[in-house]
Amino acid sequence: MDYRSLVIDQGTSSTRVSLFSHDGVELAMEQREISLSQPHDGWVELSPVEIATTLFELIDKLLGAHPGPITSIGITNQRETVLLWDKRTGEPVSPAIVWLDRRTASLCSALAPHESTIFAKTGLCLDPYFSATKIQWILDTVPGARARAERGELRAGTIDTYLISLLSGGTIHATDATNASRTMLFNIHGQHWDGELCALFTIPPNILPEVCDSHDDFGIATTPAILAGTPIRGVAGDQQAALIGQECFAAGSAKCTYGTGLFLVVNTGSEPVMSRSRLLATVAYRLGGKVTYAIEGSSFVAGSALRWARDQLGIIASYNECEQLVSSVDYRRAPLFVPAFHGLGAPYWNPEVRGALSGLSSDTGRAEILTALILASAYQTRDLITAMANDMPSGNPRSLPSLRVDGGMTISNWFCQALADIVQTPVERSSARESTSRGAALLAEGISPSNRPPAPFDRTFEPRIGEDQATALYEGWVNEVHRALRVSP
Repeated sequence: MDYRSLVIDQGTSSTRVSLFSHDGVELAMEQREISLSQPHDGWVELSPVEIATTLFELIDKLLGAHPGPITSIGITNQRETVLLWDKRTGEPVSPAIVWLDRRTASLCSALAPHESTIFAKTGLCLDPYFSATKIQWILDTVPGARARAERGELRAGTIDTYLISLLSGGTIHATDATNASRTMLFNIHGQHWDGELCALFTIPPNILPEVCDSHDDFGIATTPAILAGTPIRGVAGDQQAALIGQECFAAGSAKCTYGTGLFLVVNTGSEPVMSRSRLLATVAYRLGGKVTYAIEGSSFVAGSALRWARDQLGIIASYNECEQLVSSVDYRRAPLFVPAFHGLGAPYWNPEVRGALSGLSSDTGRAEILTALILASAYQTRDLITAMANDMPSGNPRSLPSLRVDGGMTISNWFCQALADIVQTPVERSSARESTSRGAALLAEGISPSNRPPAPFDRTFEPRIGEDQATALYEGWVNEVHRALRVSP
């Protein structure tokens, strides 16, 4: 079998390793859940040791079952999650702090006078979501960490940087421009680590990685032995990789990925769109030194609501039950769920608000609750599209000709149809459910916007209800969000 690239997709809740053909078709895959730890309210952590152990076990399992030539490695990852490790031994100094983590809310509040400067340089809102205050917290809290960093003994990075270090035996300290653009330390206009921002967050610049293009020479893997000598050629944050995997290369094209959270990303071309609606300007990809930008809306809870329903509420034993249950409910009469387990992301950026479930009656059962949890992702998507319309030249909420979707939740026909109804836009579902991995494979192979295989789609969902009814349903959900915001601490 002519395997071309091995792709590592290190997500928030699982590690996934895939083999791709030269034209972006997934040929084989191994995946395993990893454990999220929440030791305090608002804290979310991952074990770097578990990430490394799981990764190497999956690589050995996949390549043992599917031997064949590997010409390149691609990496895609949860983006803002960050950790620090010893430069010499590779030993992490603490758990990885996950993008969902809100422990640095007070640090962000203290930096509020600098928010306009941060936004102007990075395109990001000042929020615990991003990496900078997480690094600052580790340096200030872990005994000896700051002194070791200042002596040049530590390295800091997002998950892609840690994976590159693992694969290279600690010899390579690098990231790509998409991941760097999510740290709140990277100047997206000049494409460099910003000295003023490093000083503001009291982070020694010497611990940060080299920033490369998304397709670049990231060095050679030395471990595990089965990959020794294989070049690492493609790296991108998960949402940018999904944008590439969905082939949204034209300015104005849009995709939304429904994984742990949901992420709406629109390609804005060669110039960043600095949002007036508290959305994010970010690097979509950088190829051959040329930057393409995107505008993004990020919501923290999508598929994680289903994991909560399974693990905490116990109303489902597996995700396979969802389709039959929700299909028995008229979603227009379902309860309303405000998905704020870890505060609200765009366009609200409120780390203090918590979730709510309203509209319950004596007839409410597990099917109705599950419907509310899933439907909240459709309402959040319309929320982001509405906010995005304020920033785009047309100013028209219906300006997206279509919405390309991927991620685990889009397996459900019911969800895709409800999404099309609520956003009043045709929804094009990728037949590559994990477009993040496909995008990393295309980058590893060096496929560019002008030289690519066609994007695979398996179905288009057209709206089946009218604009007035969709707007009424959406506005009812928005009212519940505003109620939750009013009662937040």
